[in-house]
Amino acid sequence: MVKKELIALLLAGGQGSRLGVLTKTMAKPAVLYGGKYRIIDFTLSNCINSGIDTVGVLTQYLPLKLNTHIGIGKPWDLDRFNGGVTILSPYLKDETGEWYKGTANAVYQNIHYVDKISPEYVIILSGDHIYKMDYSLMLDFHKKNKADATISVIEVPYEDASRYGIMNTYEDGRIYEFEEKPKNPKSNLASMGVYIFSWPVLREYLIKDAESPDSDNDFGKNIIPGMLNEGKSMWAYRFHGYWKDVGTIQAFWESNMDLIERVPDFNLFDQNWKIYTTNPIKPAHYIGPNGSIKKSIVAEGCMIYGQVRNSVIFPGVFIDEGSIVEDSIIMSNSSVGKNCHIVKSILSERIKVGNNVKIGFGEPTVNESKPSIYNSGITVVGDEAVIPDNAVLGKNVVIDIGAAPEDFCSLEVPSGKSVYKGGICE
Repeated sequence: MVKKELIALLLAGGQGSRLGVLTKTMAKPAVLYGGKYRIIDFTLSNCINSGIDTVGVLTQYLPLKLNTHIGIGKPWDLDRFNGGVTILSPYLKDETGEWYKGTANAVYQNIHYVDKISPEYVIILSGDHIYKMDYSLMLDFHKKNKADATISVIEVPYEDASRYGIMNTYEDGRIYEFEEKPKNPKSNLASMGVYIFSWPVLREYLIKDAESPDSDNDFGKNIIPGMLNEGKSMWAYRFHGYWKDVGTIQAFWESNMDLIERVPDFNLFDQNWKIYTTNPIKPAHYIGPNGSIKKSIVAEGCMIYGQVRNSVIFPGVFIDEGSIVEDSIIMSNSSVGKNCHIVKSILSERIKVGNNVKIGFGEPTVNESKPSIYNSGITVVGDEAVIPDNAVLGKNVVIDIGAAPEDFCSLEVPSGKSVYKGGICE
């Protein structure tokens, strides 16, 4: 293999438990997004648009859909003999094997992959963020400062800074302190989870970290603080643009809605920075004689006989006459019957909504079963669920994957309640 200056390691093994039913059968980076894409498409597209043609994707949690989606990397021009995309999953080594213990351990277990390529630099990326970024500019910054590590940061409101890892820097950008979710933040420079390391330095710290029995084997908790404590040259690279961690139901919904608003610097129709994906070819969408679409994203192959407002509609969705969909996300190959009204909801793939159904109405009571996930007024329906005729679903309701009409204890599901397959209603 020809020696590469920079390769990417893309961390895509996270469970994404805060997305609830959306990640019950797949890793978070595989979740559908924006009417046509999966979340990981943005990071993969950033790589190829930045000139990075060698990408290792580290998977672990329910990787089947993600692995199938990535395939040999053709949509991103990563189906290459010299480089390209490689799926890196945990495997049996000698007579023992283990799951990735943390982000740093995941990279440590694949040192052999990096050593085989022997790059000068490695960029560590997360597969579950929505943004467009030219990593080549960050590499130029790293080399200019002769850095051991460069961490991309973005300014966040001070009132939100306690939710992030915060980088405290001198005026020139050199990092002197890292604080993980500080109660009283000294700055508002939040780590984006994008790191460039000089490979020989990172390799040394990964080995030391693996040998420490008390380590969490995590970049944010161990590797970065350890390098700072030992005086390594570490710099903050300021990113200006749209960036969203879509790790919660609220954030996922907000980010999809942002696309409808055409957020400055984040335009899916930008021909200079395309987002690539793999999608089946479908016919153009059709709008019936009484159908209407306003301020929405509607993908190919949809048939809209009702009204769609301020929503994101994925390929192959059918919305029947008299139905209204607003402030919602409806994923691929789902159908909505006649005279329904769906408000501020997320419907996953292959959902069947009966006739005269209302979803997303009522008081914003948090979900009783999982209040930490479903608490922002958004109702979520899992893959292949069937909502019976005349059902009324409140806010913060969750319908389990594959739930059928016989699983509903009542046609009225109040706000904060859940319906699980097998007739379990909570």
